[in-house]
Amino acid sequence: MAVNSSRNQFRELMVDDEPTLEEVMACVFGVQEHEVRTYRALRSAPDSTVEELASDLDRDRSNVNRSLSTLREKGLASRERRLLDSGGHIYQYTATPLPEARELMHETLEQWTAAVHDRIDEFEAGAE
Repeated sequence: MAVNSSRNQFRELMVDDEPTLEEVMACVFGVQEHEVRTYRALRSAPDSTVEELASDLDRDRSNVNRSLSTLREKGLASRERRLLDSGGHIYQYTATPLPEARELMHETLEQWTAAVHDRIDEFEAGAE
């Protein structure tokens, strides 16, 4: 998993004495503030539907859907299909538990650090 953060995000994170979960997640995973808000909402209300999250977050369902797709892609949320008694189905979403999310952050940063070290070793002497 690649770290998609800008240089400024890393600089800001390094100079901040106590970065928040939102700042660290945004930096490590390259997610937006609304995606971190969606993650927090899922942690508070596991097994939520898109409609429930849209209501809780006061956001459009399509925007919540995009946030959930990003969170699932990053490994920060999962989706389960639930059959309805009346027929059909709905999807329910759950946040990756914080201990697992922390481990994922560590792994992601370690992969990025290894890639940067490899790149540094590739530089030729005197190259600019």
